[in-house]
Amino acid sequence: MTRRIVSIGECMIEMSGGEDRTYRLGYAGDTLNSAWYLRALLGKDWSVDYVTALGEDRYSNDIRAFLDDNNIGTGHIQTIPDRRPGLYMIHQEKGDRHFTYWRDTSAAKLLADDKTALAKAVEGAELVYFSGITLAILAPRARGRLLGAIVKARDNGAKIAFDTNLRPALWSSPRVMAGVLTAAASLCDIVLPTHTDEAPLFGDKTVDDTADRYLELGVEEVVVKDGSKEALIATATERVRIAPPAGAKVVDATGAGDSFNGAYLSARLNGKSLRDAAEAAHRTAGIVIGHKGALVDPKLVQA
Repeated sequence: MTRRIVSIGECMIEMSGGEDRTYRLGYAGDTLNSAWYLRALLGKDWSVDYVTALGEDRYSNDIRAFLDDNNIGTGHIQTIPDRRPGLYMIHQEKGDRHFTYWRDTSAAKLLADDKTALAKAVEGAELVYFSGITLAILAPRARGRLLGAIVKARDNGAKIAFDTNLRPALWSSPRVMAGVLTAAASLCDIVLPTHTDEAPLFGDKTVDDTADRYLELGVEEVVVKDGSKEALIATATERVRIAPPAGAKVVDATGAGDSFNGAYLSARLNGKSLRDAAEAAHRTAGIVIGHKGALVDPKLVQA
């Protein structure tokens, strides 16, 4: 029997490159990126569905076809007339990424407006994955509907994984952001925060502080990423620190954390230990940052 993963969020048009003002069009978004690597690293006994909303325009149709062509399920993507996908451009400067977004009329902002469709989308899932960006783009009542569907999925046996993925510009205030993300994390089995993003908001001085804060909420497994430094994987009884492989060349760090998440979760779903899963995640992220754009050829990470 096929086992099912559901990833919920926003797929955007990605314009990467920029040399001589020449850009490469692709499709990406934090939860889609993670779904991409979950799909790449899991066998045929798993299905990976992406839950979002798109319009009826050319690029919405292209996104559906792109996902279908790469064996990512589109059966629960809602269609919102007169809406389109968001768009972002990546600008590289002095070895770092800078993003410019156009997402005011993104269809994905309405992905949780239909409560019945949302319930059907997560029904039967073994893992449900979402992020702080998923929550940030939704109106307050829609956030409540999404979290309600996630609670029901968990009650029905699904594991819930959550990347807090802080994006202050998407929130009305730091207080609201902190409150919503904390409430969401308390519903989850696995939380995958990034320490350098969390520290300014929550006052975490160390990666252990970040892990402890989520463990105190009742989270079973906390995976604290810290850029090129060691990742900390913490449970109530175990702490594992894993450094990324040395010598990775950074061409474009877009999607590094998302690919880490996808590889980590795929390894855990395949029964790997915390240590083995983190090592696999670092390896995958190391490959991804050596290529432009968030999504690399699945064959590159399957070797």
